[in-house]
Amino acid sequence: MSIDLTSAASFMAAHARVLDRRRFEAATGGGDAAKRALVAALDGYRNADGGYGWGLEPDLRATESQPGGAQHALEVIADAAPVATPHLGSLLDWLDAATLPDGGLPFALPIADTTACAPFWAQADPTESSLQITAAIAARAHRVARQDATVLDHPWLQAAMRYCFDAIGRIDTAPFAYVLSFSLQLLDAAADSQPEARDLFAHLGRYVPGDGAVPVDGGSEGETLHLLDYAPEPGRPVRELLDPAAVARDLDRLEGGQLADGGWDVDYASYSPAAALDWRGYVTANAVAVLRMNGR
Repeated sequence: MSIDLTSAASFMAAHARVLDRRRFEAATGGGDAAKRALVAALDGYRNADGGYGWGLEPDLRATESQPGGAQHALEVIADAAPVATPHLGSLLDWLDAATLPDGGLPFALPIADTTACAPFWAQADPTESSLQITAAIAARAHRVARQDATVLDHPWLQAAMRYCFDAIGRIDTAPFAYVLSFSLQLLDAAADSQPEARDLFAHLGRYVPGDGAVPVDGGSEGETLHLLDYAPEPGRPVRELLDPAAVARDLDRLEGGQLADGGWDVDYASYSPAAALDWRGYVTANAVAVLRMNGR
C-alpha cells in the first residue's frame, strides 16, 4: 500500500480549515516557514485571557476559552517545534487559573451560547475535575516541554501531574476508552522526566487489548480508538506495551484508510456541518504525519 500525497493535498485545499492546511504543510516538509505560519494560524483562536476557543475543538464552537481549546492549542504548539509561540506562558497561566483545588481541570467551563456544541461539552460539570481532559492537556504540555523545559516547572503542570498520577493509580477496572488513551499518552510523554510515569505503565497497561483497539462505550456504532491514537510515535515507551505486529497492522489500517477524495474520515459523530469538515481535515493531517513518522 501507499498513500497519495497529491490527492491528500487536494483534499485539504478543498475541505480543510486554514489551521489544518498549515499542519499538513508542516507535516509534509514545509520546514520552519510552514511552522511559523502554523503558529500564526493558531493565534486566530486565541482570547485575551490567554486561553483558546472559537471552535479550535471542532465540536466546541463557543467563543470562550475552554480546556478543550487548550488541548488543541498545545498540540499545535508541539507540532510547530522548534518554532515557538510568545503566548505559551499566558496559556499555562490560564490553565492554572482554570484548575480546581484538587489539581484537575473541569471537562468544560460554562458556555454562554451552546450552538453547535456537543452535549458532552455543553452539559459538563465545571466544578468536577476530569482525568480525561487533564491528562490530554498535560500530555501535550509534556510534548511542548521537549523543546522548552521551563514548561515542566510551571505550577499548573506540577499540580496537574500530581492529580493525574494519583487518579491513574486508583484505576481498578477498565477505564473509558478516552480516559485510557489520554492517560497512556500522558504517561508516555511524561516518562522522559518523571520516573513515576514509567511505574504506572504496568498498572495501566493491563487494560490495553492485544490488538490495541479500544471500543468507545456509548459512542457511535463501531467507534473505536486504535493503537496509533495513543501510540503514534516509534521508539516511545508506550510502544513497549504493544506487539510490534499489532503496530504494523494498525499502520496498514491507517494507510488503507485514505478515501477516494484524498482524505481520511472519522468514526464518531460530529455536531455541525462545519465540525464534520474540520474533523476530516484534522484527521487527514494527523494520518499523514503519523504515517510519515513511521516510515510509510
